[in-house]
Amino acid sequence: MKTIKMAIVGAGIWGANHARIYKAHPFADAVAICDMDREKAERVAREERIPAVYDDYERMFREVDCDAVAIVTPDFAHADIAVAAAEAGKHILIEKPLATTREDAFRILEAVEKNGVRGMVDLHNRWNPPFHAAYQAVKNGELGSVYSAYYRLNDCKWVATDMLPWAAKSSILWFLGSHSIDTLMWMFSSRPRRIYCVSREGVLKGLGVDTVDEYLSTIEFENGAVAQMENGWITPNANPCVNDIKFTLLGDRGMIAIDASNHNMIQKYTDTQVVVPDVIVQNRIFGQPKGFAFESIRAFVDCLRSGEEFPVTLRESAVGVLALLAVMESAKTRMPVEIDYGNL
Repeated sequence: MKTIKMAIVGAGIWGANHARIYKAHPFADAVAICDMDREKAERVAREERIPAVYDDYERMFREVDCDAVAIVTPDFAHADIAVAAAEAGKHILIEKPLATTREDAFRILEAVEKNGVRGMVDLHNRWNPPFHAAYQAVKNGELGSVYSAYYRLNDCKWVATDMLPWAAKSSILWFLGSHSIDTLMWMFSSRPRRIYCVSREGVLKGLGVDTVDEYLSTIEFENGAVAQMENGWITPNANPCVNDIKFTLLGDRGMIAIDASNHNMIQKYTDTQVVVPDVIVQNRIFGQPKGFAFESIRAFVDCLRSGEEFPVTLRESAVGVLALLAVMESAKTRMPVEIDYGNL
């Protein structure tokens, strides 16, 4: 059986997770890793026994015999790497979002199609067990015709102030909103048509991070469904769960309600804090990476081997990018924005 040889661009927290997953996968291997900070790449390479280390991704694409590239860089630094990988004949797995501009999204699509390679964006909420159960209920007709939804997906302040050194160059919409809009599109089997959004800022700027605190969006879909979408990263750091996740999906014959942050499976108490350990998204069992956030990465490898279609298409991911750009535009103008999809 063919082993998929993976090269990784980006040696941060999630790049290291990619390396562990490929090393643990019976039909994958991490053969090279690249980062502008060579010491970071060397550290991950030592820990995960990756034979080749680079600080120039174009050189890595030329010199390394690999089947595919995982792009695990900050969200605004995807397009040039993806285009170069496609032109080198490599399949591509891109951490969400696909891109952060309309031009870059279409550049990636064009490069992938022109060079005959395959690509997927890691929108791993489709592998989230409660959300997948909700999707199955929709698909099986248990809720009737889906009518509306509410999706709240927020992070604690420290994600912007401490975890992501590049948060001021990004947005909570790219970091979490990418999952939100993709999940809503997936549930409704429809594209957003018109968006109205308001936003607030000031909390994070007061903490030295120049980015918007929160976006509250009303979204109309092409099939008539409507949704409220909330994304922010100013929940208290003392919140027992890093993510604040609430989801309600209403059909004309039923409803789904998900509270994925305040589950009762496990709580850890000390004299100073209460913590909800992560046992669903990402954890390790007997040293092996487990959790739904890792299953999407494994699925990329499995689909490359089998030839099956990826569960998330690049065109779907591009639609999500254009929808989030509309959210940002509406937040600035305080006016509804109709989405222009061009030839998507």
